[in-house]
Amino acid sequence: MEQKLLIVDDEPHIRMLIEQTLEELEDEDITFLTADNGETALEIIQQERPQLVFLDVMMPKMNGMEVCRRVKKELMLNDVYIVLLTAKGQELDRQKGQEVGADVYMTKPFDPEAILSKARSVLGLQ
Repeated sequence: MEQKLLIVDDEPHIRMLIEQTLEELEDEDITFLTADNGETALEIIQQERPQLVFLDVMMPKMNGMEVCRRVKKELMLNDVYIVLLTAKGQELDRQKGQEVGADVYMTKPFDPEAILSKARSVLGLQ
């Protein structure tokens, strides 16, 4: 079964970094999707229903918290697993992330191994 993974960040080098980190999953029949702002991300999530989303918090047009809130609380897409990525490690952000329904919260700079192992576990690729 084909699976989809969405990488959302307004910084091209971060998107590329995450893609490179997940490169070894390319043999696993996974389609990689990317977006550079929250509005586009929300459209892609609604149309493509990715199993996993790596979502930056600080973005133009719509921030990651708002995208997450809409996906989880309004659209009720609980089968979309959302990993919020942020440069802020403050507890308040973490709480906000939980309130809007994020499944996991990771801070930048992230550990590539953590990203890869999270993707493997969510997509069931052990």
